[in-house]
Amino acid sequence: MRFTGLIYMLLMSVLLAACSNSNQINGKSMKTAHKSVAFIKERLPLNQRVEFEVAYWSLRNKLSNDAEFLNSIDHKTATDIIDLAKAHFAKDKADGVKQLAHYENWEQMIARQIEQRGEQDQTAADPKDKKGYPRVDYKMHAM
Repeated sequence: MRFTGLIYMLLMSVLLAACSNSNQINGKSMKTAHKSVAFIKERLPLNQRVEFEVAYWSLRNKLSNDAEFLNSIDHKTATDIIDLAKAHFAKDKADGVKQLAHYENWEQMIARQIEQRGEQDQTAADPKDKKGYPRVDYKMHAM
């Protein structure tokens, strides 16, 4: 009976240890990193999703070497990724990177990204959504 209880306690502690990293990025490979990012992004509040996504992809563009990128994001939370991207933004802004010249600060860049996404959503048209589609209420004739 004591042995069963010990095994149960061991299994529960392993399970809790495995589940505690669900809000961190798994940087073992690019595939696991993308899966982790998608999982974290789905669970973020709406106001942080765009910022997290922009931060992740700006880090990816900055660190083109896969191993370096994976090491820099491994075991990081969404807040850590955003903070890291803000630090890179500030450094690049100070260095005079042309792509960042349009933005005063990180928040302005995020606001512009949200605005652009809103414009895309309004102009996006589904090609399957056609006007003049066939009617589904058929005329019923006696045969």
